[in-house]
Amino acid sequence: MTLRTLPLDELRRRRSDKWRKFPDDVLPSHIAEMDFAVAPPIEDALAAAVRAGDLGYQHARSSGLAESFAAFAERRWGWAPDPEGVVAVPDVMVGVAELLRVLTPEGAGVVIHPPVYPPFFSVIAETGRRVVEVPLVDDRLPLDGTRDALRRGARAVLLCNPQNPAGHTWGADDVRALGEIVAEHDAIFLSDEIHAPLTMPGVAHVPAASLVEDAIVLSSATKAWNLAGLKCGLAIARSQRMQAALTRLPVDIHDRVGHLGVIASTAAFTDGDGWLDELRDYLAKTRQVLPELLAEHAPGVRVAPASATFLAWLDFRDTGLGDDPAAVVLERGRVSLLPGTDFGSVGRGFARLNIGTSHELVEEAVRRIGVALRSERTAEV
Repeated sequence: MTLRTLPLDELRRRRSDKWRKFPDDVLPSHIAEMDFAVAPPIEDALAAAVRAGDLGYQHARSSGLAESFAAFAERRWGWAPDPEGVVAVPDVMVGVAELLRVLTPEGAGVVIHPPVYPPFFSVIAETGRRVVEVPLVDDRLPLDGTRDALRRGARAVLLCNPQNPAGHTWGADDVRALGEIVAEHDAIFLSDEIHAPLTMPGVAHVPAASLVEDAIVLSSATKAWNLAGLKCGLAIARSQRMQAALTRLPVDIHDRVGHLGVIASTAAFTDGDGWLDELRDYLAKTRQVLPELLAEHAPGVRVAPASATFLAWLDFRDTGLGDDPAAVVLERGRVSLLPGTDFGSVGRGFARLNIGTSHELVEEAVRRIGVALRSERTAEV
């Protein structure tokens, strides 16, 4: 086994936002950052770069990054993107923002499907475009609602696949149907697939650009191998039209990509499969026991079934904690969850838990949620 869990005292020595935002009596679970040791191939590559003083500006084109991602995609998903259509961007959401600026007019509506990753809302607004919410329907893609939104003038669809926070994966029929709807309205199809390597064992990921000619996929090694601070994402286009769009990105966007991020991402896509599969197995075991832990320690809290990611979407609506249960859990249980309302108005009464940590710390987080529930009920009495 190369996947190594870390004890709490070692994790608290980290200086990332996850471990510095709250006091030490809070168990942090609010941000999508995992708690495992670095995958050995990535550690070796980074250590070699530091020893060599290789800390300058990146040159992603000559690094093998595009080729390593294309080979990874073919091994894992049966999709062989052309490396010429793979370009480095600082991160997925920067790529989304710049592509919206290039491909849609000012004020254009962009369809998203809440509950969904909070930066979808802020980045669309930042670009001067307009969020068009078409919520999931019974955990299914709202194809009819998306069609209606495009018919009313929206100019783009931003898909989250796998879906953050609920961990849904969209199958070939969903992706193909969505692509047909987007094409019917001559709109733009962007697909955030940053969690795609993290499907559960036996679950297949379907890249949008493997089925939809003009889709652009945004991907990265940063979630699956926990490299967010190294700033390296990818935009992948299939058609000549969308590859041409990538050439219209700002000239200096590539200079904002981290050199160590390129090195680490190339190592991940080239030599990180074994570690990744151990992680997927570990997360699958966590998902298997999580409903039992909630029933034992936090009765009334339910978790949505998920087929991907290291995130758990918790339903507190039967607990009486109101629209923002995360606030109560933080105050009374001292564990930080991400509020469900950050994912759109349909997230009222929900919160997101990060399970990308040891089984022991997942159990401790659930135990603290239970403490918060009991404290709140006692306070009401």
